[in-house]
Amino acid sequence: MEIALDILKKIYGFFVDTIQTILLAASIFLVIYVFLFRPFEVSGDSMFPTFKNKEYILTNLIGLRLEPPKKGDVIVFRSPTDRDKDFIKRVIGTPGDTVRLQEGYVFVNGRQLDESEYLSSDVRTFGGSFMREGEDVFVPAGKYIVMGDNRPYSSDSREWGPLKREDIIGKSFYVYWPLTNMRAVINPFGESKK
Repeated sequence: MEIALDILKKIYGFFVDTIQTILLAASIFLVIYVFLFRPFEVSGDSMFPTFKNKEYILTNLIGLRLEPPKKGDVIVFRSPTDRDKDFIKRVIGTPGDTVRLQEGYVFVNGRQLDESEYLSSDVRTFGGSFMREGEDVFVPAGKYIVMGDNRPYSSDSREWGPLKREDIIGKSFYVYWPLTNMRAVINPFGESKK
């Protein structure tokens, strides 16, 4: 009887320790997921070839609370046209910038944007229902102009206008799936090319 009671105590202790470990791991995961980093799945080809359909990307949720998005950052945000969807695009214009589409190229503050790091030389950027060819668009405070890297197949600021800062979820920084495509997401403009 005493041996059976001893075995039951050990089983109970093991069960309690296991539950505590699982709850601790779940709590840590929840804090990381809600406050620090969140995975997102790329859905579609609007950022091709930078990101491919079905790739998974880690997005930093807290970084944009400390500093605003910069030109060239890749961000995840709530879609302005369907609040149940999240989009991933590149920041092209920041508050105070003037953006113009001219002869298939993007100009920011009167200078042609060098997009050679993420766009093929044959890709052209044409206007949409909001941003029209040859018209200046001023980016107001708290808003951003964003575009997909696959310009012909991207629904972006050219169609629905500047993105509100409060709709931005976070800045993408690492592709982690599939394992063969793991890589850091780099801002092609860096600090010196703001």
